[in-house]
Amino acid sequence: MCKQQSPKSTSNSAQNAIINVLEKFGALKEVIETVAEPSMAAAFYRFKREIDELNLSTVKIIAPTPRKAILEAYLDLLFTAVYQFEFEVLPDEPESMHIESPGPGHCRDGETLAGQQLEQIKREVSTFLGQLSSLRGDITVLHSSLIDVCFLHGFTTRTGGISYTPTLSSLNLFSSSSRRDPKAVVAENIRRLSQKAGFDQESYRRVQVDHGSDVWIMGRREPESYDGIVTNQSGVTLVAPGADCMPLLFADPVQKAIGAAHAGWKGTLLGVAMATVNALVSEYGCDVKDIVVAVGPSVGSCCFTLDQKSAIEFHEINPKCVREMDSAKPYVDIRLATRILLERGGVLPHNIQDDSGSSESHNLGLCTACHADKFFSHVRDRNNFGTQIGFISIKEQKEK
Repeated sequence: MCKQQSPKSTSNSAQNAIINVLEKFGALKEVIETVAEPSMAAAFYRFKREIDELNLSTVKIIAPTPRKAILEAYLDLLFTAVYQFEFEVLPDEPESMHIESPGPGHCRDGETLAGQQLEQIKREVSTFLGQLSSLRGDITVLHSSLIDVCFLHGFTTRTGGISYTPTLSSLNLFSSSSRRDPKAVVAENIRRLSQKAGFDQESYRRVQVDHGSDVWIMGRREPESYDGIVTNQSGVTLVAPGADCMPLLFADPVQKAIGAAHAGWKGTLLGVAMATVNALVSEYGCDVKDIVVAVGPSVGSCCFTLDQKSAIEFHEINPKCVREMDSAKPYVDIRLATRILLERGGVLPHNIQDDSGSSESHNLGLCTACHADKFFSHVRDRNNFGTQIGFISIKEQKEK
């Protein structure tokens, strides 16, 4: 793998040098492929796509010693912990294998890159990703008819991003150590979403999911994990992820306060929805009757099952929340349970939107597992699944 050679270079010099280095791996000579791209970011990205297509994750890298730290910087940006890299370093660097350094000088073995070099690599990767074409169409954002125009809000679908792995394609908005989408790709997806939706990417504040009911009040010390977040600061974008779990958005147009929460079945039973409402009431003087709640797309009772022990807890909220209670895996309606718990807490029924919008394409109640063309789903796609979000912010008042 190398940068494209200049026209003056011998066309096969780089490939010949690599083959010479791999001489001891004679069995591999028939399947050697040269990846030559305009930049190292492009070369690594092409390489990543090819090994992802083969569903490979263990990689051996043979490279000159002074280049190890540089290569590791690209790996850190474009790969996740799913991949395992083993380095075999070479004492000498053939001239034809020369990789242009992103900054002054080389790194000796064991050294790390200077801050300036690392920033250059980050800019190179960001610029490259920013030039990629969107996949699966344009970005589509769903809206709630209940949330006032003084708030910027929406729920994302899966189209319009650059994530290429089938279960993550294309607007995946979350990176984890167990998935193949790296942080740099997710950051580019967020950048594109922010441009489409009109919020500042730097103001992006996502809940740190723990499948519980803790709520962070912005301005206080941020806990390590929490599933709800509230604020009355304008220009801050609160974000709740979801991939079958519900992204919940809260807004009080009277006190100008907002909240976002992530609610899976565990968080629903623990009361994260009302915990977020109560935080708005206690911190910002909101009247529960003024608070509106929009429930974003999630798995429906058509596709979501739990073991009997867990399903019983939903049955105790209301028998209508469970179907086929006598089966080993009853069907559970987490959306209905959320509505019931919110209404019991004082939220007015007409201030909760958890079903359809003006058309099917803007229906907040569509099942994420059923609609693979529109949404990501853990139930459907299992471990390497993508994530959509709900987001909300208070629009900043323009000076008169």
